Amino acid sequence: MSGIYVHVPFCHAKCAYCDFYSLADTRRRRAFVDRVGQEYAARVDELGSSPVRTIYFGGGTPSILPADDFELLAAFFPKNEVEEFTIEVNPEDVTPEAVAAWRSAGVNRVSMGVQSLVDGELAVVRRRHSAADALQAIDTIRAGGIANLSVDLIYGLPGQTPETFQYSLDTLLDKGVEHLSAYNLSFEEGTLLTRMLREGRVAEASEDMIVEMYARLCTATHRAGLEHYEISNFGLPGFHSRHNSAYWDGTPYLGLGPGAHSLDCRGVRRFNSPDLRGYLAGASAIIDEEDETEVWNDRIITALRTARGLDLDSLPRHYAESVRAAARPFIATGDLVVKSGRLTIPENKWLISNYLMSELLVSED
Repeated sequence: MSGIYVHVPFCHAKCAYCDFYSLADTRRRRAFVDRVGQEYAARVDELGSSPVRTIYFGGGTPSILPADDFELLAAFFPKNEVEEFTIEVNPEDVTPEAVAAWRSAGVNRVSMGVQSLVDGELAVVRRRHSAADALQAIDTIRAGGIANLSVDLIYGLPGQTPETFQYSLDTLLDKGVEHLSAYNLSFEEGTLLTRMLREGRVAEASEDMIVEMYARLCTATHRAGLEHYEISNFGLPGFHSRHNSAYWDGTPYLGLGPGAHSLDCRGVRRFNSPDLRGYLAGASAIIDEEDETEVWNDRIITALRTARGLDLDSLPRHYAESVRAAARPFIATGDLVVKSGRLTIPENKWLISNYLMSELLVSED
């Protein structure tokens, strides 16, 4: 199988925490749509003969596209064997007419950025919707016939408490969502939120507070029947994100649009420069020159992000021996677990996963 990812680089406005490539100017959206079609035609051979099973429109904010632009964009891609077609949306864009257009174009999964159901928390990070808007959007999506809904939450927002996070979490789970993505807020360079932090206008959540929120997240999702299948992702059985799961197991995918990344059928990675002007002028995807060690370290990291973990026997022998040796002290302390040849990070240790993974990376020596 293979997948297609389209990066739609337009937003109504930039959220305070966001470091993804996006522009608050949609005047060139039709030129963008046309260019994606041209890029797809020029690069589809990178997928080889593998059938396209997933399509994912991310961004940016794909739901910002008017129905005619969205339908034209979706029409470029073969859908006869597609099992999952996801669009990322924001609540303020969800209308009965928009949902109908998405469904007509083949969308069967919606991923909606809610982030919080507390209006004060939303305002601090410059989200444009209210809690009521988000809940109404869920009802509109359901009424429009979408039976696979994922929502995003953030924990560690300025002013957020474990109790307000619990409220947002419980309210969304009570709505019966099939999938939840929950992210620990990060302060990225170049974002408004990081500037606000340095100026003392917001404060970073304490480590103890993050640990408590994460524990509440795990407890609530387990109680709701969602499986914690990747560090930040929880899904009912049968509703794990097929597209994102393919990223983590090395399935080929074709990334289109400015800022998009790809992995072709031969294992070659490419990326498009995050530059709409250059993209519209016909700039080509850039080959990401990785050596063998970098390739295997990518695989180690992506595998350890998942509940399935890393199959040690899948590594070349010298790398497997290196990982096993580095893992031993962490296995002894319970920070890592090995079973049936698979190395995993336990759920209660995923908050320190970056540290653990960095200790397991292999070198050329």
